[in-house]
This record gives sequence, structure tokens and C-alpha cells, in this order.
Amino acid sequence: MAILTGLSGHEIYCLEKKGFLPGDLVIGNSVMSMGFIGGLASGLKTLVGGEVEQVTSIIHEGRQRAYQRMEREAHERGDHGITGVSSELVQHGGNVEFLAVGSSVRRAPEAPETQTGAARPDGFFSTAADGQELYCQLDAGFAPIRFVFGNVAYSIGIGGGIMGMLRGLGRGEVHEYSEIFNHTRHHALERITKEAQTAGGNAVVGIRTLIMPFQGMQEMIMIGTASRHRGLPPPWNDGVITSDMTNEEMWNIIRAGYVPIRLVLGVSVYSLGIAGGVTSLLKSFVRGEIPELTSLIYEARENALARVEKDAAAAGADDVVGIKTYVYQLAPGMLEFMAVGTAVKRMDLVRTASEQLPTQAVVRDKQTFHNLAERPMGIEL
Repeated sequence: MAILTGLSGHEIYCLEKKGFLPGDLVIGNSVMSMGFIGGLASGLKTLVGGEVEQVTSIIHEGRQRAYQRMEREAHERGDHGITGVSSELVQHGGNVEFLAVGSSVRRAPEAPETQTGAARPDGFFSTAADGQELYCQLDAGFAPIRFVFGNVAYSIGIGGGIMGMLRGLGRGEVHEYSEIFNHTRHHALERITKEAQTAGGNAVVGIRTLIMPFQGMQEMIMIGTASRHRGLPPPWNDGVITSDMTNEEMWNIIRAGYVPIRLVLGVSVYSLGIAGGVTSLLKSFVRGEIPELTSLIYEARENALARVEKDAAAAGADDVVGIKTYVYQLAPGMLEFMAVGTAVKRMDLVRTASEQLPTQAVVRDKQTFHNLAERPMGIEL
């Protein structure tokens, strides 16, 4: 029968270079209800803020069930791995569908397992990386084991909101919010690290982070690929390194003599305060700089970066690369600043297999479907 794959031409080219042939698109799903008891308990939890453990557990269970069904489908087809695994949520009235989708691959008959990087006893693997990213990952020496994720459902809470509102009367950091946001983001990282360790990995690579609304709360989820690198020296060979660099970026960093050791992040929530808000509002009627906003935003970014530096120092890093900063408005006059990067360490013993990446491993596919009914007119195709 014909193969129905989600892999692009660039991905197929790259995977063939590593001994894989395209398989079929595989899907797993699970439709779940929050339930009266879970909904009631989580509603009470939101009064004080922080993680809503009942909701975290339900979401985690739903995502795992969908993933397991997708993997079982690939096994039944006789495939050897799944690439580009995604984990999605779809609302259906009062219920939620958890959906896992990926493209399976098969080991070419002439390709030895050592070339394709099998790390599990059964030779099967799953990865969040697409075909191009997987080429970079394998060439950098990281054998994929399985798709992993860490999630936290959380709420600032009515209690936290009141304290934050009172603190917001003055200019500066709102520590109640900063603590909640720092804790939840680090908690997600701890969980994805634990999943990788349980799977037998010593690395989680290509981590992507997403924050989304869920049932009046927010879920933060980190997804990545638990992997095994046999060339890591102590203590990183027995621990778990984490990286939010793309696999293409990671390949280049390793080629330069460095290895990612830890995803590092820092969060700071700041309030302009009533007095500062009024002052900046009045000054906005005239042309020129608003010093109150300038200094506050600068201070908030510096605070978030200081937390990143602290994380990196604790990991024993030489540098932090790929730092990205994000700013979100939580409420009028209240902003969240988040800085994320990857701490790296010089390790000359870890090298890439190839001298350079093929063009097909870095060129991006173009979108060929556009729904103009849901987008502004005037799009150039």
C-alpha cells in the first residue's frame, strides 16, 4: 500500500542520509472530562494560587494516553520510530481531546542500528524533532529514546491576586507573582528531566516551551526528546543535560567545542505602581521619554537575567547562549519579563560526525496552504 507520511522532501532526504525510510502518519487520541470532583477541587485551589495539581494530573494523563496509542499504532505497522511528535489539546464542549501526531520511519534494510542511533533495547524511538532536526541530533551524537514532556497547570489565584494588587500600589517587583511564575516554570523543567532519566536518557534536547490557557487557568508545557550520548564525560554522563536550542543550533555549538548542559530561565514580575502610572500617563500627552517606564523595564530585564546567571553558575557553565527575552502584560501597569537560554560547557571530546550540515538540513519548508477567510486580505502568495 502507498505510504501516507507527513514528512517533507527535505526531511526524507535527511533521514535517508541516516538510514531511515518514511513510514505513515500515526495518530493517538484520548477524550477526557475534568469531572465534577476534579473541577470542584481545582476551583478551590485557585483561591490560593500556584499549581493546580488535579488539573496537572488530568492533562498529563490525557497527553500520555494519546502518546501511547500513537506509539502502539507505529509498532503495529512494523515501524522503527516516530519523528515530529506533537501533543495538542482540542476543546469539544465540556470535554478535552488530547491528540498526539507524528510521522513514523523505518530503518533501511542495509542500515545498521549503530548508524541510526538506536538507544532503546527494542530499537524503537520517538522524538519531538522533525526529520531535519533529527539528522542534526544524530550527527551530534545524541541517540533519541522517546518523546518526553513536563507540564504544570497553575493559577495566580484570588489570594495571590489580592496580594499582588496591594503590592501593585507601589513601583517595583511584585514578589508574589514572581515566585509563582518562577516556581511553575522550573517545575515543568524538573518534570521533563525526570521523564528523561526514567527513560534511560542523559539529555533532553530541542526543548520547546508553550504557555496556553486551560479552563480559566494556564498550562506551561515543555516538550523535547530524551536522548543518550555515550561520549559525555562525568558528571554529565549520569545526570541529565537540558537544552532549548534547536538541534541545528546545538550541532553548531558542539562543532565549536561546547556542549549544552542546562536550560536556564529567570522570571520577574514588575508593577509600575499607581503613582508611576499616573506620572507616565500625564507625560504620554507630550513628546519625549518616560523615565519611569524606561527605568522599570530596564530593572525588570536585569532582574530576570540575574536569575538566569544564577542558574548557570549553579550548573557550572562557561557561558549562556541563545538567550531570548519575552515580555507579557499580566494587567494594566503589570508586566512579566522572562529570559530563557542554554548554559554550555567546553568539552573538546564531544564532536559532530560530519564536517558540515547539508543544505537540506537547514532550509525551511514553505507553507502552501492559507485560509484567507480567517486572515486579513492582501496576503502575498
